[in-house]
Amino acid sequence: MSIRVAHIGTGNVGKLALAGILTAEDFELTGIGVSNPAKIGMDAGELAGLDRTTGVLATDDLDAVLATAPDCVVYCAMGDVRLAEAAQDCRRILDAGIDVVGSAPVSLQYPWGVLPDRFIEPVAQAAERGAASLFITGIDPGFANDLVPLAFASTCQHIEQVRCTEIADYATYDGATVMFDVMGFGQPTEEVPMLFQPGVLSTAWGTAIRQLAAGLGMEVDEITESCEREPAPEAFEVAAGHIPAGGTAAVRFTITGIVGGEPAIVVEHVTRLREDLRPDWAQPAQAGGSYRVEITGEPSYAVDICPSSVQGDHNHAAIVAAAGRIVNAVPAVVAAPAGIRTALDMPLVTGRRFAK
Repeated sequence: MSIRVAHIGTGNVGKLALAGILTAEDFELTGIGVSNPAKIGMDAGELAGLDRTTGVLATDDLDAVLATAPDCVVYCAMGDVRLAEAAQDCRRILDAGIDVVGSAPVSLQYPWGVLPDRFIEPVAQAAERGAASLFITGIDPGFANDLVPLAFASTCQHIEQVRCTEIADYATYDGATVMFDVMGFGQPTEEVPMLFQPGVLSTAWGTAIRQLAAGLGMEVDEITESCEREPAPEAFEVAAGHIPAGGTAAVRFTITGIVGGEPAIVVEHVTRLREDLRPDWAQPAQAGGSYRVEITGEPSYAVDICPSSVQGDHNHAAIVAAAGRIVNAVPAVVAAPAGIRTALDMPLVTGRRFAK
């Protein structure tokens, strides 16, 4: 029997997730929600970039999407700059008795110890009322700093530190909101963008820190954060827009979980817009970008994850991976007990060999 799936959001991740839903053998798309007025009335096949017509047309009315009676909603709407709105959407879906798997709001990946109870409880209560489950995932935060390090940690006799690093050139990433509004690329280095406001990094990646700690049986005493920014030596263009001379062109930020006075869990991002910037920072294992998981213990590991795609570069491949993780989790989320689910209590989610 097919799983009835509705879809919300057709941005970078959402478009690819929608294509995954439409090409999976065991899903039936019931409805699609968008926020861009220009997309209202468009066919789901066109929005997914597929050469097919589905007869499912986009709407900006969430209630209309829920009225199609899906078993699960794949939620990929923007959450970085609309955290409260994304959480409210998820509560409405759960209250309707419909499961949710998606990329936002990322703080619900593992909210305990990161968000206040007044934010968590309404979501948990909506899930209980609707007897529905919610699972937020992706690549980072996501499987690159929960599933992968936990899999290798399962072989260790003891662990001193787990470090998860994204090292990437974002010049080809065309998400202007994330690049400029959230991360502050192109802005003067003395200005503080949203991501580097005090406490934001610890919230955004604190979920990954807390989840790893719970999986490893560690008690985090505190979470610290730091960042560095590098100005552009001259003006240049990237996929998202213009970077002026002196504007931020590379960033490195670190979020650290302190256990017993030691940096036990570390999440780090090294993001450049040109490969020649800050050569002293960590370098990727392949041209363009990679993910790195390092475990110090017995045994120790250094694992490089190098995403690639026949459809695009490392940035495209990473987005495909995030979308794939979300879509492949749908059957497990539908089968899961009600509540906020995490990588620690979900079964092993695997990919699909055959697609229609």
